[in-house]
Amino acid sequence: MEFSIQQIAALLGGEVKGDGSVKIHTIAKIQEGHAGAISFLSNPKYENYIYTTAASAVIVNKTFEPRQPITATLIVVEDAYTAFSILLEEYAKIVKAAKVGIEQPSFVATSATLGSQVYVGAFAYIGNNAKIGNNVKIYPQCYVGDNVRIGDNTTLYAGVKIYANSEIGRNCTLQAGAVIGSDGFGFAPQADGTYKTIPQLGNVVVKDNVDIGANTTIDCATMGSTIIEDGVKIDNLIQVAHNVSIGKNTVMAAQSGISGSSTLGENCIVAGQVGIIGHLNIANRTTILAQSGVTKNITKEGITILGSPAYEQADSIRMYVAYRKLPDMMKRLDTLEKKVKTMDVQES
Repeated sequence: MEFSIQQIAALLGGEVKGDGSVKIHTIAKIQEGHAGAISFLSNPKYENYIYTTAASAVIVNKTFEPRQPITATLIVVEDAYTAFSILLEEYAKIVKAAKVGIEQPSFVATSATLGSQVYVGAFAYIGNNAKIGNNVKIYPQCYVGDNVRIGDNTTLYAGVKIYANSEIGRNCTLQAGAVIGSDGFGFAPQADGTYKTIPQLGNVVVKDNVDIGANTTIDCATMGSTIIEDGVKIDNLIQVAHNVSIGKNTVMAAQSGISGSSTLGENCIVAGQVGIIGHLNIANRTTILAQSGVTKNITKEGITILGSPAYEQADSIRMYVAYRKLPDMMKRLDTLEKKVKTMDVQES
């Protein structure tokens, strides 16, 4: 597939500086650019590469002022990073669109409903009464259980498992190995020290425009639904427990976990390796910094919290400063104790 620089500029709403007729057939990093490739410059740290890159075209910000001659054709836009992400999205759509049809061997239940332009890869399984929307891509070795609903333009990469009765919205992406709807961790302790399994009878509802990373697990509710709202972005290797609710446009980085029945508000940012205990409410626009442990409700919107247990960032930093001084304080205290004992001996 080839497009002219002018065509790409029209897509991005950009201005061409140079030869707009040059053909582009691939995307590359600016430091690895070659003829026929397009790249972008957003971070000033990489500016030196724009003067040496062999890429045919580079997307740049309107504020960029060259300090040396540039051989590449420039596409000038308001925000180069955003423009390049749009280009990547369109490129991905073209690549995905080429995948259509049902490969064999695979299993599609006779009661399942498939929309138009659907792709089902080899060794995939689609259960009874499943409803698959238009332009859905289900890659090899995926499992789609009974009564599952998947909205238009959603992609399930290889090895995704979606348990029965789960609902996935439109324009979602589930990376390889994601598991949606597995049993929540529900066990009742018994008098004899054993545990009785509590049946998990609910489901998972993933709404529109959600991204779920590789090997992430979202458990079904004990009753009702575990809910992932519109626009949520979940990284790889994340655990979302039963009856959790994650608000719109919240993002979570890798290796974080949310315990059962907690609610995470809208537009929150959860950094890597964060742990949130069960039955908490986290206010909208909360930022939780890496490796924090959240043990209490966060009721104030828009704050940043840090530490384990987590406190507001400023308080946590002050406590950490005091903690670092503890060894010196202990030495001083020991010295004072010795002086007091000496004074007591002299007075006696």
